[in-house]
Amino acid sequence: MSAERPLRPRPVAASVEELIAGATRREAFLSSDSKSGSELEHIVIDGEPYVLKHVHVDGDWTMRFSGDVGCHPIQVWSAGLMDCYAERIDHGVVGVAAGLGRNGWGGAVLMRDLSGDLVPPGDDTIPMARHLTYLDDIAGLSARMLGWRDELGLVPLANRWSWFNQACLGVEEARGWPDPVPRLAAEGWNRFAERVPSSVLCVVDDLRRDPGPLVEAVGGTPTTFVHGDWKLGNVGTASDGRTVLIDWSYPGEAPPCYELAWYLSINQARLPHAKEDAITAFRASLDGHGATTDGWYERQLAICLLGSLVVFGWEKALGDDDELGWWCDRAREGTACL
Repeated sequence: MSAERPLRPRPVAASVEELIAGATRREAFLSSDSKSGSELEHIVIDGEPYVLKHVHVDGDWTMRFSGDVGCHPIQVWSAGLMDCYAERIDHGVVGVAAGLGRNGWGGAVLMRDLSGDLVPPGDDTIPMARHLTYLDDIAGLSARMLGWRDELGLVPLANRWSWFNQACLGVEEARGWPDPVPRLAAEGWNRFAERVPSSVLCVVDDLRRDPGPLVEAVGGTPTTFVHGDWKLGNVGTASDGRTVLIDWSYPGEAPPCYELAWYLSINQARLPHAKEDAITAFRASLDGHGATTDGWYERQLAICLLGSLVVFGWEKALGDDDELGWWCDRAREGTACL
């Protein structure tokens, strides 16, 4: 972060009651795009609509996958990191409460109700202009924070590439599969083993057990501050033209291409052009924002695309041959960089 734009810490409430003081309405609801297990409420304060999200590792399988007992959204808010690219990104958060639930590991996030600004759910291709804007904002945030180092204890890179591994899924199985996504992932990994070439299966299986080689291989390339989950359900366009970006649950230090690989993996069904075109556009945006990519981009990209298959191979195995084949080809390229 440049000296001209220092981070400004934000206050943290000690209780939900303090956080939502003056509320005249509270109503629990379910979001069609929220699959983490966290509880959500509609709140009205001074006649204005808000959303209150309760987060705790006991109720949120994604927090268990990330090893989050520090409540990362609260940490990021209190450090001022949500505001690090405020001219381009509207996070909507107005306050948080910390130290809630068992062992004080939970928290609550109060945000303006931005549901009307988010990308509508469904399978429709998103407009090209918005897609390119989102890519440019990922690149802009990456460039703004290039070289940032995590001193808060957010999501470690190894944890990011450990999602949906056997240990994580074993915990969810022991809990009786309380959420559908981990159970589906277990089924998908069985399909993955049946559908991919043995050479790809061997590499992915090894890295699911130990992502250390991925972390080591990418170590000589630049890192930045990442939001961690640019899925379209978290993204939209505000009335002032800024990009809406909610759900700061997986933040931390990671390569810029990690953020790109996640975006391509999780949103592929709705992208308006080929993934290769998105990769080219992202690199051009990084360069345009001053993050010179010569000498590192191809290597970092190849490793991060391999890492994305290590995380989402189960999902690709539940899809069509072309999509799975594309990621297997990228895995071969990434393997050559280990």
